Amino acid sequence: MIDSLLIANRGEIARRIIKTAKRLGIRTIAVHSEIDRDMPFVREADEAVCIGPASAKESYLNADRIIEAAMRTGAKAIHPGYGFLSENAEFAERVTASGLIWVGAPATSIRAMGLKDAAKKRMIAAGVPVTPGYLGEDQADERLQREADTIGYPVLIKAVAGGGGKGMRRVDSAAEFPAALASCRREAVAAFGDDRVLIEKYILSPRHIEVQVFGDTHGNVVHLFERDCSLQRRHQKVIEEAPAPGMDASTREAVCKAAVQAARAVDYVGAGTIEFIADASDGLRADRIWFMEMNTRLQVEHPVTEAITDQDLVEWQILVASGEPLPLRQEQLSINGWAMEARLYAENPSTGFLPSIGRLTHLRFPEGVRVDSGIEEGNEISSYYDPMIAKLISHGAARQDAARRLARAAGSVEVWPVRTNAAFLARTLDHPDFKAGTVDTGFIERHATDLIPPTEPSERVLQAAARAILPKLGGDIWTMASGLRMNAPASREIGVEVGGAAYRVELRDDGGEPAATHAGVLFLDGEAWAFGPPRAGHAGGSAGHFDGAIVAPMPGRVTALMVDKGDRVTRGQPLVVIEAMKMEQTLSAPFDGVVSEMKVLADAQVVEGSVLMQLEGDQ
Repeated sequence: MIDSLLIANRGEIARRIIKTAKRLGIRTIAVHSEIDRDMPFVREADEAVCIGPASAKESYLNADRIIEAAMRTGAKAIHPGYGFLSENAEFAERVTASGLIWVGAPATSIRAMGLKDAAKKRMIAAGVPVTPGYLGEDQADERLQREADTIGYPVLIKAVAGGGGKGMRRVDSAAEFPAALASCRREAVAAFGDDRVLIEKYILSPRHIEVQVFGDTHGNVVHLFERDCSLQRRHQKVIEEAPAPGMDASTREAVCKAAVQAARAVDYVGAGTIEFIADASDGLRADRIWFMEMNTRLQVEHPVTEAITDQDLVEWQILVASGEPLPLRQEQLSINGWAMEARLYAENPSTGFLPSIGRLTHLRFPEGVRVDSGIEEGNEISSYYDPMIAKLISHGAARQDAARRLARAAGSVEVWPVRTNAAFLARTLDHPDFKAGTVDTGFIERHATDLIPPTEPSERVLQAAARAILPKLGGDIWTMASGLRMNAPASREIGVEVGGAAYRVELRDDGGEPAATHAGVLFLDGEAWAFGPPRAGHAGGSAGHFDGAIVAPMPGRVTALMVDKGDRVTRGQPLVVIEAMKMEQTLSAPFDGVVSEMKVLADAQVVEGSVLMQLEGDQ
């Protein structure tokens, strides 16, 4: 058994590996960038080594420094997690050449599955069904156009060296093909340094089905059943579940058998995932499910497989890398219940899911579900790495049980001041079509209007906010009556500020349960709203934004302040400059007035929605 393990990764997956390694009595070594030195995974490892600046290229992608850290700390093995160097064949070879154990797929297998066209040719030879398409060496534009015309539109152009949704274009007609091909080639070169493409038949009702496989050095290969990863946004997975809804026993047997054939075709060792595309227009059928690609590593969504099989896949990885046979035979594995995983991201759905960065001053995860997270309250979401906050994983006896628990968990997430997709996840899990299992890869785009929360607070939020401020305003709802009216009941309308806007709220008797609040922030249904009593002079009508609040339109750094408290300003006068992603935005005065409050300093990092200063208009 491996006795010491260096984790060449960060965040959630590093913590996940450390947890299993500690249970097995294995000494753990974390490597980290300078900006990550205070992250939980660094503290939880037995030893930690700083390997460079914040940039991944200079730290987590720096093979020299990682191997040097392993040698210096006496590590016997390296676990790459997922992402970064996990599917880098050259790195895998360097690890083993250094006398270390590589807890991952063999370099030969990584290479065999790394190029989509070569992988498909190998799968065809192994008898694994593949999507109809063109995999030829002739990359002339005219040849590709002819092949697409022959296949029939719509088609999908895919970068041969692609991954992560990059270098992919759907084409619906022959006239669109040349421009789409050129765009795909440009993106492929920028992302992978390779402009070669393949053409596939585009499936109109696609389901993304993947099978977890595992091989050992003794020639054994098993599957741990399928996962459905059809809930995607821009080819990025959002919600995953196991087993796949609508999958009958015979179809499952055929797909899982094909996955094992695929793994055997490349002499696979370790954890891997065979991804299939299914035409679900007539339900899931074995003759309409085709090989798409293989991920030669542990997947982000591996916890749902762990939940339904009651197995620790990281432990399996360590055992296999130590030379031991697989812990179980195929006939010893079975499906127990249903599991779902939702990826909680620091992003704002109302702005096209742009990342939201900043320090997490308040963070509360839900109870009743498994939470795999790489961060804690007080940590910062930076622009250097993936903005995932946590994975929420539910398990139940049936699909509806797992969905209900996960929806409730997403709705009870509390994060501030960074924006999250928690409300979006809760709405998705509660959507009637999702609950019915009517899902495909176009689900989110098709239902975007229902899934993306509105930018204005709902009536539920306003009622909750109004009731939450009652103690601050003197007591019960009757104390807040605006006065007795002749031959009419007393008004129960009060003023409240929510999200920087003023509202008059008529308190209802059926206001519901109070929402969670913390330090002037209300949390309800996965959303977070700054709230409080109305400020003087801002009683509000039915609703209205305070024109005097200068608010950050995006997360970034304050690079210049052109005014100070007490300064008189004129409409259009520049007030503050914010920089993010090497772009600057200047905020100007919306009217003539005076700077009454300054709430930010130069060089400060701010999150989207932060009030930077307050203006008072001329009377």
